[in-house]
Amino acid sequence: MIARTSVLDLAPAVRFAGTFAPGEPVEAGAALPPAWEGLYFPFDAPLAGLRADGSPAGDGLTPPDAPPRRMYAGEDTEFLHPLRWGDQVEQRSSLTSVVRKEGRSGPLLFADITREFVVGGTVAVRSVWHDVFLTAGGAAAAAAPVTGEAPAGDWAAALSVDIRQLFRFSAITFNTHRVHYDRDWAVEVERLPGLLVHGPLVRILLLDALRAARPDLSITHWSVRSRSPVLVDAALRIVGRGTDVELYDGGRLLARGHYRSS
Repeated sequence: MIARTSVLDLAPAVRFAGTFAPGEPVEAGAALPPAWEGLYFPFDAPLAGLRADGSPAGDGLTPPDAPPRRMYAGEDTEFLHPLRWGDQVEQRSSLTSVVRKEGRSGPLLFADITREFVVGGTVAVRSVWHDVFLTAGGAAAAAAPVTGEAPAGDWAAALSVDIRQLFRFSAITFNTHRVHYDRDWAVEVERLPGLLVHGPLVRILLLDALRAARPDLSITHWSVRSRSPVLVDAALRIVGRGTDVELYDGGRLLARGHYRSS
């Protein structure tokens, strides 16, 4: 287990709100919106501790023999108690599962990283991050353009993330994964059509859209699965149906979130 302690200061949240959530109140002592804990405890691997793709290695959370390409596959989070700006929080991180499989393009490694956010000895938020590692040279999943429209839902919202926002989120989280800023790497090495929007950012934006559409909800569990690459400058549509929140690019489902509330 790796433990780090930090005070939840306002600065990361103010920067995020100014970039993605104008009008969201950020005040000392107030509760963080669910999923905004992801703005804290940024990556801290030294430059010498990065893989060729810019993601961490040798951090105790990345399998040492993992294949070279890394992709965020989703996350499962329990919101047990509110986190508040000004809290002193201990983050406990562990590599809790490693599974190897054989895929169509070669070996795959699935890794789960569990992060607990602890205040005064009590776990406030528990999140399990799912990563998949792939061999070099394989094609990105579902990268071909798809025409059509997102299905109807109970509510919907439009979304597009531009390159300035990608840069800012990388800066807030100290994320040096090259798929988010190095277009040549993203296209030529990762075989993506363009720069990739951060999966942890998509997680927050989907839940923010849900909160805006359903302010009556108190979210206790939030699960997200990535289905296809989310690309910079794409015209995206978020659709809420029942307890599902889905992200579409045209008629293609890119990600699906599912929530439970109290």
